Amino acid sequence: MILSSTVRAYVCTEPTDMRKAIDGLVQLIEPAFKADPFCGHMFVFLGKSRNKAKIIVWDRTGFWLLYKRLERGQFPKPDELAARGLSWTELSAFLEGIDMTRMKRIQSVDASRVS
Repeated sequence: MILSSTVRAYVCTEPTDMRKAIDGLVQLIEPAFKADPFCGHMFVFLGKSRNKAKIIVWDRTGFWLLYKRLERGQFPKPDELAARGLSWTELSAFLEGIDMTRMKRIQSVDASRVS
């Protein structure tokens, strides 16, 4: 699976039944995220106890289902993150259990040339 730097990850704010597989989760994407499941972005679903996460992503030939279970602790509350998509780096931190709402990010630079 090769992901572009433009791929964003969107976290569902409502708890999801973790017994759902690919087809069940894909059916939740449009109503939960108002997005096309085939857009190539990653969609993250958390269980009620927030110690399990499933990620669905389309990669031109099929859907990937990624699953992570934390052995201790919980994933951060997704409420503030749900309004915007996460970058790959932010998603990695989220999946490690790091609460990014407490962190400050430096402002990105829009550069067009080197001088």
